[in-house]
Amino acid sequence: MGQFDKVDLTLRLDREEYEKKLAQLQRRMLQLRLSIGGFLDAGSVGPGILVVMEGPDASGKGGAIKAMVGNLDPRHYNVVSYGAPSRLEKDHHFLWRFYTELPGMGQMAVFDRSWYGRVLVERIEGFCTREAWRRAYKAIVDFEESLCIESLIVVKLYMHLSDEEQLKRFHSRAEDPLKRWKLTPEDWRNREKNRDYEKAAEEMFTKTSHKLAPWDVISGEQKRWARIQALSTVIQRIEEGMQRWGMTVPHPDEAAKTGFDPA
Repeated sequence: MGQFDKVDLTLRLDREEYEKKLAQLQRRMLQLRLSIGGFLDAGSVGPGILVVMEGPDASGKGGAIKAMVGNLDPRHYNVVSYGAPSRLEKDHHFLWRFYTELPGMGQMAVFDRSWYGRVLVERIEGFCTREAWRRAYKAIVDFEESLCIESLIVVKLYMHLSDEEQLKRFHSRAEDPLKRWKLTPEDWRNREKNRDYEKAAEEMFTKTSHKLAPWDVISGEQKRWARIQALSTVIQRIEEGMQRWGMTVPHPDEAAKTGFDPA
């Protein structure tokens, strides 16, 4: 059974429950972010946080990122969106263009798409050779393990949704003049290769999910559920990473006990 077969796309949240959970999780996310950054009680600076977001077009990556950083100070995180590499970037190793945006100790970044383009879009569209994308699996795992050992907590989320829901969102974007910019002819064309991308993603999960940075597949069928699941998963992985780094994970009640107000 593949990872996609394990995802329940029927899960839903009503608006009232969503807003309640979102407020709680965003408060916890802020508490962990400030703790790792050394901003609480003059604590020591911990590892950086890197959240890697992957998934098909219109799967809800942007909404999940907004929920994730919605209660953080803009000075305390960086969101980087990656598209096709430039000519200069193509002249270097495929990981080269990601180095300068990696967060340092105590910092945080979210990558909207990442080095996994090598084994997804570049593989499917023939932008690199078979030998190149097959080599990339080991290069990526070695790279991530080094980052996790030396400076980072790496969290990897893949947003998944059905063909029907994706098509519905495409039409919604096409009809909205303020969202139409998100939709391109390439998005429509890529829909014809959804099974190819899913096959490549399943192989990616198998070959690049490792102890220090496992993959988490998020049900993106309902936006409210997806945002809550994504945020709660990131929190869980950060807590695990803090423990691995020997840091004390603050209790969720500590903010209230000390009078600290994350808002």
